[in-house]
Amino acid sequence: QVHLVESGGGLVQPGGSLRLSCAASGSTFSIYAMGWYRQAPGKQRELVADITSGGSTNYADSVKGRFTISRDNAKNTVYLQMNSLKPEDTAVYYCHAARRQLGYWGQGTQVTVSS
Repeated sequence: QVHLVESGGGLVQPGGSLRLSCAASGSTFSIYAMGWYRQAPGKQRELVADITSGGSTNYADSVKGRFTISRDNAKNTVYLQMNSLKPEDTAVYYCHAARRQLGYWGQGTQVTVSS
């Protein structure tokens, strides 16, 4: 069992930056692949970025070059650095942990990009 808690969301102007954090507890963090997903109103949840236990990363085309995912296994935390934010990045952002058939979700954190 893995418990995930996201933080760092908020209101930011277009072009601004935010860093999301996801703190994990309850299991061996380093063995899990971690991901950030988002869901905008009226839309399906989509993958933003993920990072394997070995540190390999993958990004949605819409955020490449603007967002960076990273993990600190010593702190049991995964981060999402978001730069050059756009209004279309507005969504609830969710943290996800996966290992084999198991998957766990956090409760989500709201990111709103608006002037």
